[in-house]
Amino acid sequence: MNAPSLTVRTDAAPAAGVSQAHESARAQVQGVAPYVDDIVELKGTLYAAPVTSALAHGLLRGIDCSAALAMASVVGVVLADDIAGDPLLATYAHDEPILARERVEHVGQVVALVVASSVMQARKAARQVKLDVEPLPATLSVRQALAEQSRVLPPVTVRRGDPDAAIERAAHRLSGSLEVGGQEHFYLEGQIAYAVPQEQGQWLVHSSTQHPGEVQHWIAHALGIDSHRVTVQCRRMGGGFGGKETQAGHMAVWAALAARKFARPVKLRLDRDDDFLITGKRHPFEYDYRVGFDDSGLILGLKLMMAANCGFSADLSGPVADRAVFHADNAYFLSDVEIVSHRCKTNMQSQTAFRGFGGPQGMIVIEAIMSDIARSLGLDPLAVRRRNFYGVGERDVTHYQMRVEDNILEPLVSTLARTSGYEQRRQDIALFNAASPVIKRGLAITPVKFGISFTATLFNQAGALVHVYTDGSVQINHGGTEMGQGLHTKVAQVVADELGVPLAQVLVTASDTSKVPNASATAASAGTDLNARAAQYAAAQVRSSLAQFVAGLDGCGAGAVQFAGGRVSSPRQVRDFADVVRQAYANRIQLWSDGFYRTPKIHYDKTTLTGRPFYYFAYGAACTEVAVDTLTGESRVIKVDILHDVGQSINPAIDRGQIEGGFVQGMGWLTTEQLVWNAQGKLSTHAPSTYKIPATGDIPAHFKVDFWPEPNREDNVFGSKAVGEPPFMLAISVFEAIRDAVAGTLPAGQPVVLKAPATPEHVLAALSRP
Repeated sequence: MNAPSLTVRTDAAPAAGVSQAHESARAQVQGVAPYVDDIVELKGTLYAAPVTSALAHGLLRGIDCSAALAMASVVGVVLADDIAGDPLLATYAHDEPILARERVEHVGQVVALVVASSVMQARKAARQVKLDVEPLPATLSVRQALAEQSRVLPPVTVRRGDPDAAIERAAHRLSGSLEVGGQEHFYLEGQIAYAVPQEQGQWLVHSSTQHPGEVQHWIAHALGIDSHRVTVQCRRMGGGFGGKETQAGHMAVWAALAARKFARPVKLRLDRDDDFLITGKRHPFEYDYRVGFDDSGLILGLKLMMAANCGFSADLSGPVADRAVFHADNAYFLSDVEIVSHRCKTNMQSQTAFRGFGGPQGMIVIEAIMSDIARSLGLDPLAVRRRNFYGVGERDVTHYQMRVEDNILEPLVSTLARTSGYEQRRQDIALFNAASPVIKRGLAITPVKFGISFTATLFNQAGALVHVYTDGSVQINHGGTEMGQGLHTKVAQVVADELGVPLAQVLVTASDTSKVPNASATAASAGTDLNARAAQYAAAQVRSSLAQFVAGLDGCGAGAVQFAGGRVSSPRQVRDFADVVRQAYANRIQLWSDGFYRTPKIHYDKTTLTGRPFYYFAYGAACTEVAVDTLTGESRVIKVDILHDVGQSINPAIDRGQIEGGFVQGMGWLTTEQLVWNAQGKLSTHAPSTYKIPATGDIPAHFKVDFWPEPNREDNVFGSKAVGEPPFMLAISVFEAIRDAVAGTLPAGQPVVLKAPATPEHVLAALSRP
């Protein structure tokens, strides 16, 4: 489809480009915005609860359900033998069973479902099911998996130049390792699905999911039916962060299997402990590196090994690990480099998507290397970073052969260094530390260059429907999902301006596979880029039809007809938008349209990991100051200054919220959110009592966010840039500031060996390293 001509708004009160309240804000504050668990249940609804493995690895010899079946209100159980379709989930690797059949592969793997007439009775009965499992040796660490060559996918190597020779020729060389933990999504609304049988073998499934189309596909695959018989709806999620991209599909499939067996609606909602034990997390990573550099800190050669802990199945580990490879350069030109990426299989939850999708795990290691180089040379870490920045017109091709065409790194970072008072603060901190034997402060500026687009090119497409009713009101449906990030609000703003109507006249409805088919996941920070553009194209088609109609009435060209402020103006007459719509309907003019958008310019060879996987880059930088107690290992963030590139913001308030929230979530990943598995492979940190996300008291009083004042240089909707994921990686400045504080206690030039997250225990270990 050719892109329709789009409106350039000239009136004084556009909907886009200004802060507008989130479309559900008032309802959410009042407690009347419904989530899946709030949907009025149909008569006869049953409730399912999972039966999970208590062993990390073993052969499943038998399942004894007799005690559960004898309990009051229990209707029955669902086992692997009840699956009418494929017993494996319809994932790309096709390696994950819907329900464990012959073996269990992690603590928390779902083996069966107990179905009862109440939630609590289903959960109590599930605990009475006895599993006969013969234990097998378990692989519980990345290093063990590497030694055993235990993999979910083959390793991938990206190489440019001759890094071995470059390192040997370099005046200076360093080697080191880094260990970075995973992260629990901790969405406020847990995983849930409600499966409702419909007439003639059809299904309606309410799912808290970022990817209704995939949930539809998975359910159809498991039930052995065609996709057109399954409709999946999602009005909103109470948070997702990547944890409801694939993981929500499990709940929906399980609920649908139970509903099919008992021919009644079934709801499955995990409690928080089960959610922790069953669902995947951010991938933990481990790294080894060798780097050669000159006297100024310029990297001449780098060899990097990255090993991802993928858990027991592939899930999205392939593209996550690929994106980590893509972002191992972050902001820096690497002339001679080799990156080897291992995708390790362990007997843990199958790790999955999480905000940044491998990008944070790629960036953190190169930032650690930059700081290590600076300390070894006695240089300011920011000077070393700037020395290695991508250039403009030179040194501007990534290790995966994409040219960096929109580079604003140097002016953005220079501006932040100036506005944050970086140089003076470094001097002040040096004086403070010299006089403070216990509390040490640290300071760091770290940049972000994050590629925007799905690395799998086929997902970079979107569809939308725009309906104009005869009273002038507008309804939109698009393939994206709302998880609190404001996607529906931004889409409504763009469409309101395209039609020239007030924002209050525009409504976005629930994501629905029966309206927009085959939609991509709302992920990769591309939700607005894709769906708002598709909706804009649909609205432009309707506007064009109305403009041609008015032009015929007034004897002018369609280009002379303007839409603004709820009015339609021609050189001859000004009419209310609703009046024009009614007249157009009476003259049988189409008042609805579809829109389709596919991201231009991108291409990518997944076998070589080369090409142009990203439409553009989003940039940013953060300056963070911390204080570290050298006696306890505790740390506190004191000040944060952020300068972030959102392009021309569609909604500054929402974008600011995404930046602040992303930074704080990233801060949690790198300071307090520690996932701990015990020696038997059970996740010990499976509740708020043991897993600590940031709280209000962790937010510094000085938390300043500014926008870089430049539109997107690519032709993106409204000139905006994606803002969901890039701010997360600004929090790497917190980790580097803590390392900077620790370095002040060590002999000059000694490397800082600090595991992430920088818990007090890990900080104390780094402080006491000889």
